[in-house]
Amino acid sequence: MGDEARRAGVELTVLATSPDDSASATADHLIIGGADDEEALGRLRERVDVITFDHELVDLDLLGRLEADGVILRPSASALRFSVDKAVQRADFAAAGLPVPEFTIISDPAHLGDLEHWTRDHGAPPVLKLARGGYDGKGVLFPADDREALAMTREMLERAEVVVEERVALLGEVAQLVVRSVEGDVASYPLVSTIQSQGMCTEVRYPAQVPHDLEERARVISSEIARHIGLVGVMAVEFFVCERGLLINELALRPHNSGHWTIEGTATSQFANHLLAVSGQPLGSTAVTCHAAVMVNVVGADSPGSLDAARSVSGAMVHDYGKSWRPGRKLGHVTALAFGDDDTASAHVTAWKSARAYGTTTREA
Repeated sequence: MGDEARRAGVELTVLATSPDDSASATADHLIIGGADDEEALGRLRERVDVITFDHELVDLDLLGRLEADGVILRPSASALRFSVDKAVQRADFAAAGLPVPEFTIISDPAHLGDLEHWTRDHGAPPVLKLARGGYDGKGVLFPADDREALAMTREMLERAEVVVEERVALLGEVAQLVVRSVEGDVASYPLVSTIQSQGMCTEVRYPAQVPHDLEERARVISSEIARHIGLVGVMAVEFFVCERGLLINELALRPHNSGHWTIEGTATSQFANHLLAVSGQPLGSTAVTCHAAVMVNVVGADSPGSLDAARSVSGAMVHDYGKSWRPGRKLGHVTALAFGDDDTASAHVTAWKSARAYGTTTREA
């Protein structure tokens, strides 16, 4: 967002936990403090007209008090609840008739009996998700049987409520990015396929290569969600693709990993459109400027790779996040574009060649 701030006509003040945080280098102004630090948020509110977000690790009660005191949050605290709290999201969406996996919410050890016959009733052991605090596969467990599910859930309840879900037989995963303005206009980016490894996205592909009716269904559901929660800004909806069609997996009410390819691949990147939306300006065009795109995440291996070698790969657009190297940490991403059928496969090869030179631990699908 810092890179796009001037294009969007926005002066950006960043609240960061350290001067070394990646966003610090691109900010017009910097405030040091935590997202759950009331004093730091007080200093931030004095510097800005609008507060927006780039992660979900926030204190909703604190944000709600800021709103009640007149601070403008975009998205709002009530909208953020749908990405911060999976239990709230699942219960509300099910009541609204939106497609979600079969689930139950365990909020107290007294309710653990709901799991005793889960496998018998659903055909497979459940998936367990912390209602709050999980990301990139953290806070998600896959028990081998109901006995293990009971033990894991009991332990997870010490941290938060637990969402117990059916284990979906996946045909694939896709992500739909939408942006909604203050006036309520909604624009959609093209659907993309996402490739996951150990709970973390390793690759994003445009086009999604799914039937047109599924693409349209994803766009309609995501637009409906945006209006339903009163979104302002960018939102990514991650979907499971299964025999029943699309099921909602997770939401991110911020620029999202599945949309990083829009920096080079569309007329207006997700970052610019997020800033345009939250600052009350008209949205930019989401038109695609390429035939195909491949984005590969770079995740730190046991030893650092070579950023120079990654950048030397012809056709690779390397984005280094300025983070210190650490095994398992997202360090950046690489995007390669294709402008015709003949070079679509080569874009995939280019992106992975650069990412491997960069030192990613992930392997191409």
